Amino acid sequence: MSSVAAVETRAATPAHVRVPEPNLTREELIARAVALRPKLRELQEEHAAAGTYSTELHDEFRNAGFYRITIPRMFGGYEFDLPTYFKTMLEVARGDPGVGWCLALGSSHGYLIASHWSERAQRELFGPEGHFAAAHRALPGGTATPVDGGYRISGRWNYCSGIPHSTHFVGTAKLPEEAGSPPKFLAVVIPKGQFRILPDWGGDQTPGMQASGSNSVEVTDVFIPDYYAVPWLALFASPEGMEHGTAGTRLHNNPMYLGRLMGPYHATLVAVVTGAAWAAIDEYERFIRAAKVYMEPNTLRADHQDSVRALGLAMAKADAAEGVLMSAMQRYMELCARWGRDRTPISIEDNFRLWAMIQQGGRLACDVVEKLLHAAGASQTRKGSRLWRYFCDAQMYRTHSSVGEEFPTYAARAHLGRPVGFRGL
Repeated sequence: MSSVAAVETRAATPAHVRVPEPNLTREELIARAVALRPKLRELQEEHAAAGTYSTELHDEFRNAGFYRITIPRMFGGYEFDLPTYFKTMLEVARGDPGVGWCLALGSSHGYLIASHWSERAQRELFGPEGHFAAAHRALPGGTATPVDGGYRISGRWNYCSGIPHSTHFVGTAKLPEEAGSPPKFLAVVIPKGQFRILPDWGGDQTPGMQASGSNSVEVTDVFIPDYYAVPWLALFASPEGMEHGTAGTRLHNNPMYLGRLMGPYHATLVAVVTGAAWAAIDEYERFIRAAKVYMEPNTLRADHQDSVRALGLAMAKADAAEGVLMSAMQRYMELCARWGRDRTPISIEDNFRLWAMIQQGGRLACDVVEKLLHAAGASQTRKGSRLWRYFCDAQMYRTHSSVGEEFPTYAARAHLGRPVGFRGL
């Protein structure tokens, strides 16, 4: 189908898309994620080898409502708040962090579209059924050439987590440079069928997050209409005062759709690594209930103070990591609600402080996984060990570009009223 024909088909979206389960509660949604835990653990090896979760599991996620959590009710979503979304993703990741990463990085971006794209774009992108999933690669990987009515997009983006089950791809593309002006970037949406997924993920191609579906994406001279693109900077920290909100706040009358994404974007990663911390705790507990102490072969590790202490510290840190995550997202919701009351903008400092705060939760979660592997010992470093898998998954988070120590520095610069030094801010 041509891009023009695809747009015409999407334009038939009714004024309001039917919500599949209009009375679904937060508790029911989270319980569905918890109930899938045994199945997710059973299929870990299969999904790691494939590089993503199966079509059958994707259908289960769809039926459970996991892709609709933050999509507006106007377009068939549940419009739950962000703490509900991230708690659900954490529970999926507790079953398999790689699968959790793939789902979270594919299902979280309906909120992005609902916040910043126009009503016309939202009607077409969410479509007549309200199912939407999209990988988003925020770092520039392509170009956007202006043409009549839109842009022609070309490029290659790596680490597009969630792309195997995505209906769309969102990438950052660079506009042609103008002499004397800083580079400008767009966030562009490409429908499925107009991008190519490269076979560079899964199996042993990476040490961790093997099931995260983080393949590269290639786009070759694809036309998109101009309303499928928005300024990149507007997604994270618009320099405007936000008096009039966003396309999403005006359309959905919900301040959540201000879409200041620094905090929520990093929360997506930390929800998964916090799930990995709880998964490691579950596996370590199983291990010490069955394994004996080397120097006291008649004593179960579960009855030895060293092993029990390691478990207790891990549980405390995982509780703290989850507390940081949930508190940060509740703070974000409060900032949005404050804007709804009196139009107080979410500042650059607010954004960076949320990011830096959530990073601390991620570090606590990684520390849980690493310390439990050390406590369990070398027997758990063999291929096929779940503790080893979770350790490798945590290292993939540790090396992510958004985990760097410069982000608290940005927060402090903003607090002191100095130039932040982050991409034009």
